[in-house]
Amino acid sequence: MHPYRIILADDHAMFRQGVRKIIEEIDGLEIIGEAADGLELLDLLKTMTPDMIILDISMPHIRGIEACAEVKKIHPEIKILVMTMHKEFLHQGISAGANGYLLKEDTDTELVAAIAKIKQGQTYLSPAFADHVYDLITRGPKGDFTPDSLTNRERQILKLVAEGNTSQKIADLLFITIRTAQNHRANIMKKLKLKNNAELVQYALQNRYL
Repeated sequence: MHPYRIILADDHAMFRQGVRKIIEEIDGLEIIGEAADGLELLDLLKTMTPDMIILDISMPHIRGIEACAEVKKIHPEIKILVMTMHKEFLHQGISAGANGYLLKEDTDTELVAAIAKIKQGQTYLSPAFADHVYDLITRGPKGDFTPDSLTNRERQILKLVAEGNTSQKIADLLFITIRTAQNHRANIMKKLKLKNNAELVQYALQNRYL
């Protein structure tokens, strides 16, 4: 029986080393690769297929949420454990296809249990979410993002909005008409249930589109 193969994706090398140390002490688990960002992770998957990916949300180039969604499109069988400091992205992570959501503060005590539970086909959530699961299920966060709700072009435009670009500037940068840029902007606001430009900018900033 081959070992359970894991790839670590986190932009902090010291944290990856700590996680690797914990995992390598467990029989039957093996780290087969590491990535410092989302693009590097997707490149790794061209040459190797792990059983599980442990990834952070706040990574450069491609955020963990988007990377998770892309991995699930290409390799839906790969299990994904999101490991992050951010509680507020739980719903987004699960919507993107993550099989578990572990807060970094729980790594020392919960990492092995999280891997074991996901390996058995279950979903894992850090203990800190126990009191909030009901609210998340029944209400969900306002203006919530799901990976399939925005097109790649809309995500690109949302990033440009977060950087403070006007519709005219966005049109110039993307070689499209200003009307097309405005239509994309309107579609983004409609999909995310945002009322005005201020909420759009706030959403882009809160979700780290910079």
